[in-house]
Amino acid sequence: MMSEPVKLLTIGGSDSGGAAGIQADLKTWTVLGGYGMSVVTAVTAQNSLAVQDVTWMSPRFVQAQLEAVLSDYGATAVKTGFLGRTELVIAVSATLQKYKPAHIVVDPVLVNHRGQQMFPDAVRQLYLAYLLPIADLVTPNLVETAVLLQTSSIDSYRKLRRAAARLHQIGAKNVLIKGFRDGAELVNVLYDGQTFIEFRQSRLDTHNTHGSGDTLSAAICAFLAQGVELKTVVSQAQQFTHRAIQHATDWQLGGGHGPLAIF
Repeated sequence: MMSEPVKLLTIGGSDSGGAAGIQADLKTWTVLGGYGMSVVTAVTAQNSLAVQDVTWMSPRFVQAQLEAVLSDYGATAVKTGFLGRTELVIAVSATLQKYKPAHIVVDPVLVNHRGQQMFPDAVRQLYLAYLLPIADLVTPNLVETAVLLQTSSIDSYRKLRRAAARLHQIGAKNVLIKGFRDGAELVNVLYDGQTFIEFRQSRLDTHNTHGSGDTLSAAICAFLAQGVELKTVVSQAQQFTHRAIQHATDWQLGGGHGPLAIF
């Protein structure tokens, strides 16, 4: 008789191309043996080249989805992704505080693939006020970190560590800043309020990285739900994501940035 899988909830946008968003999360969780559930905040019309259109769900409907899932199934771990509206940030935060899942991972989707801020500054402010204080882990990349803190580009370890400390001071229990380039390596840096830990991996020469941030944070969410300690969680999730990029290095599924091979 099979044991029950851990229950995992993603709160984010739907990617019609299947590379990122809730699709990437659900694929990752299936591979890792979790039971994936989703609350859709937005539906996008996108492919490997561009996001062509977005339709937003109403705060009332997002709230209804959250209540439906959490009041019945519950969730051991929850990941937030593409929120993008002040009303959605507030609704998500309030509902997560009501149901108190054991683990909350906040992936602050604030910029597009060109590094441009996508949403009004009020969204950034509410991330700091409503989401970081309830997050077990926040996982911004370098550009998202600079947007959150309204700083210049993060181009040194000194700036990176200072930014991680500020995000922790604002309220996040743990901070993982992703994607610092150090020669032929990419470095993710974890800060728990006391110690900085570097996770290094070789840079892969491929355009097929669409959804890599989603995949990493989803894998982190799954491993946390299994009771793994955070340092090991980040290492395992990074290895999982690196393999998924590596396996898709030579794919040409579309005309632009392709997906990862999550299987």
